[in-house]
Amino acid sequence: MFGELIGLTQPSSQTAAPIVYRKLRNPIIVVPPVMAVAGAHSKYEIRQRKPNPNSAALLVIDMQNYFSSMAEPILPALRSTVDLCRAAGIPILYTRHRHRSPEDYGMLGEWWNGDLILDGTPGAELLSDIGRRDGDRVVEKCTYSAFEGTGLEETLRAIGVAEVIVTGVMTNLCCETTARDAFVKGFRVFFSTDATATSSRDLHEATLMNMAYGFAYLVDCSKLKTALSPLSIS
Repeated sequence: MFGELIGLTQPSSQTAAPIVYRKLRNPIIVVPPVMAVAGAHSKYEIRQRKPNPNSAALLVIDMQNYFSSMAEPILPALRSTVDLCRAAGIPILYTRHRHRSPEDYGMLGEWWNGDLILDGTPGAELLSDIGRRDGDRVVEKCTYSAFEGTGLEETLRAIGVAEVIVTGVMTNLCCETTARDAFVKGFRVFFSTDATATSSRDLHEATLMNMAYGFAYLVDCSKLKTALSPLSIS
């Protein structure tokens, strides 16, 4: 299927990781032991660019207790990304997905059979080991996009942000939708390959291919470390 897309070369074949089924609230979620492989962006990368620390912001999407099973494997890469961005003076914003009541479920309620994250429940809380500090903004949202009804665009514009680096979960839902919205709103988008995760490797890699084709520059910890080093910035 990949080879049928104009402008993309078919990725080299590799043995898929065995899938581990874990008991989560939503029965359809399947969690591979490794969500992303560092450097996996190289299969899909079309364009290259370094983020500008003077105009970038890091978005950490929905790293919450509800998603802990899929979030845990990427915690080292996520923490490294947070640390690199903080050292470079890049503002860091965290999103938290929650619903105040079933009345604000919208289409998500129908799609996921009402199995959503209610505010005030343990699942709604951010994970403790994601590098958050006092003063970091937390954006509350109730749909896939972090821009929808949250004031995020205005917040970013007010602090001079023109680029966003997207990390977190789920790669193909909230991360991808947020990245697409950011692109449409005129932000330059960088999408992390190793600090994002979702319910299967196929879904993860499909998003990377979509992002590289039309929306975002792909990055990982290694590329960010090089791009944000003092020597590179100077």
